[in-house]
Amino acid sequence: MGFPFERVLAQAEGYRERISRFLRDMVAIPSESGHEGAVVRRIGEEMNAVGFDRVEVDPMGNILGTMGNGKHLVAMDAHIDTVGIGDRSLWEVDPYKGYEDEDVIVGRGASDQKGGMASMVYAARIIRDLGLEGDYTLLATGTVQEEDCDGLCWQYIINEDKIRPEFVVITEPTSLNIYRGQRGRMEIRVATRGVSCHGSAPERGDNAIYKMAPILQELRALNENLHVDAFLGKGSLTVSEVFFSSPSRCAVADGCWISVDRRLTHGETWEMALQQIRNLPAVKEGKAEVSMYNYDRPSYTGLVYPTESFFPTWVLPEDHFACRTLFAVYRGLFGKEPLVDKWTFSTNAVSIMGRFGIPCVGFGPGHEEQAHAPNEKTWKDELVRAAAMYAMIPPLYASEIAR
Repeated sequence: MGFPFERVLAQAEGYRERISRFLRDMVAIPSESGHEGAVVRRIGEEMNAVGFDRVEVDPMGNILGTMGNGKHLVAMDAHIDTVGIGDRSLWEVDPYKGYEDEDVIVGRGASDQKGGMASMVYAARIIRDLGLEGDYTLLATGTVQEEDCDGLCWQYIINEDKIRPEFVVITEPTSLNIYRGQRGRMEIRVATRGVSCHGSAPERGDNAIYKMAPILQELRALNENLHVDAFLGKGSLTVSEVFFSSPSRCAVADGCWISVDRRLTHGETWEMALQQIRNLPAVKEGKAEVSMYNYDRPSYTGLVYPTESFFPTWVLPEDHFACRTLFAVYRGLFGKEPLVDKWTFSTNAVSIMGRFGIPCVGFGPGHEEQAHAPNEKTWKDELVRAAAMYAMIPPLYASEIAR
């Protein structure tokens, strides 16, 4: 069949103002991880307004919009939680009132990643407008707690909601490029123990902070010598937090522990990452304990769904059918070859593909460097183009895979 690429682009352009208004509404609603209830309700209103067949909120608080009842289940995911605003003085505008001109929308979550949600919802409207329904079901998910624990939402959707798509489009920001992988990550705790005593006579105790000092230097050196993958790049680690325990400011510390953000490239495992730290001379000498963190923070609904703080690496081969589907849609809409790349940061695909093997491909409005930054912004042209792209992916996929 011939696909109406030009009509889809024109229809998406016609929704520019409504997509922008919807995004502004979402940006205006603070929705840090664990506090997404209000923005979920606003998304539900828009999903119903544009004509989704079913709009549901699962027990974890994820919003699931469904259109069609065909055989092939295609999902598109946007997390709708954000990080905080950080130092307010670094913002030129109110992070939630935001700002907009002819080209951009500014505000917390504009790129990361409520923009993807706005484009995705209006893609469904375009499908309905142009009669692009087929032998597929479109599932649009607005997922929670990604910033706290990426992929936990999809562990719940797959294990508890019993939903398993054929593939998932991750709508995190890609600057309208097509991404097919990312490094994994894990959150590691390294702890030293000491003996407290009065600070006036430190020789009577055993300072846990001093034991940590050489470990910090060896971790810094370890980062320079981690595995390199030709596509995903080098594994990395950084010390992200430092804590201590002590009876008072006038005492020797009896405990010290740090958090390590470890990024895992292709070919590295979580077992390997833990053992590399355990093998450090200063860790052995200081008898430090090395472990993985767990996550058990409740969602805004009160549900607790504990998991290890391990988020697997994933890469989808460039010749996979899901990748080829996005390439074909991109060429049809924009008349050129896409740039194919990977994310630097982490996404919900760590669970969808990393844990469960469901193919994921990334395509989203907004730019990765805008994530978590003050004066975060996204571009209206990208919102419109992403909506057109999302509207064409399910019908082309269902048509081609049926051949």
